[in-house]
Amino acid sequence: MTSATAVAPKTQTAPVTPHESYPELAAAITGIDHLYLKREDLHPLGSHKGRSISIMIDKGLADGIRSFVISSSGNAALAAALYIKQLNDIEAAQAEPITLDIFIGLKIAPHKRAKLEALKSEHIRVNSHERPLQALFTRTQDPTMRGLRQSNDDVALIGYESLAEELMAIPDLRAVFVGASSGTTAQALAEYFLAHNGKNGKARAPIEVHIVQTSSCHPMSDAFNEDIVTADGGGETSIADAIVDHTAIRRTKLIPLIEKTGGSGWIATNESIEIAQELVRQHTPIKISTNSALSIVGLMNAIYTGRSWSGSIACLTCGE
Repeated sequence: MTSATAVAPKTQTAPVTPHESYPELAAAITGIDHLYLKREDLHPLGSHKGRSISIMIDKGLADGIRSFVISSSGNAALAAALYIKQLNDIEAAQAEPITLDIFIGLKIAPHKRAKLEALKSEHIRVNSHERPLQALFTRTQDPTMRGLRQSNDDVALIGYESLAEELMAIPDLRAVFVGASSGTTAQALAEYFLAHNGKNGKARAPIEVHIVQTSSCHPMSDAFNEDIVTADGGGETSIADAIVDHTAIRRTKLIPLIEKTGGSGWIATNESIEIAQELVRQHTPIKISTNSALSIVGLMNAIYTGRSWSGSIACLTCGE
């Protein structure tokens, strides 16, 4: 793990998470040569959010902050709680332990609530709130408290550079599909891919970055309306409950970046999410969450509209 005072990720000697090729799944989806699943669900902190949240906490500690607060639908809060627990265990002799206040919504999935409740302690507190984001804003009025919100903190982008680096190790990578809430992961990937294109004398087309949002929340995918073919779900509540950011603070930066890579944005209905989960179940030895299935849905939608690639495609299985 990163040290408590680091503010940038260390160079990795081996991938933090594996990327595995699934030929049978690629054949079932059709239209692609090689399909890799980037197994962020196997990250030590539970999801891809662990890459970023740990860096944000490290930056706070370097600034002298020992108290953090987060509003989260699950993955980011779990990563923060696991990381702070580890740091407190390592620094058991510290006179001032690191504290974390987690604010969760009243409708959080029961299995996510249970995981967070299991990490509760004197220093890690879990609070249900009707308006968790408002609770975060209130708490961060205290200058000794640091909010962990990826959507408006560019320190969060640093943590995903290691993910981009690992993805670029995939042979002949042409496109990456990722479920997007705040869009922080997608922005970091797009910036990294564009910045590193052509380095070492290997000029090539940019690696496309595609975002996938849900029928309940799609303020950034709406920018690509000409490409979106899925219905809006008729107002359905999405079963992929990690996509919740309706404010889309990163939208103005993210959309041009995605366009520059040649990517697009897609919407996943509940029906398409369930189809993607079943395809993965039938053609791989793994089971993916509804949120991880978003990347598969985006790929299927892209192929349906006529997109094709003569190389490898990566879909992020992001965690719960």
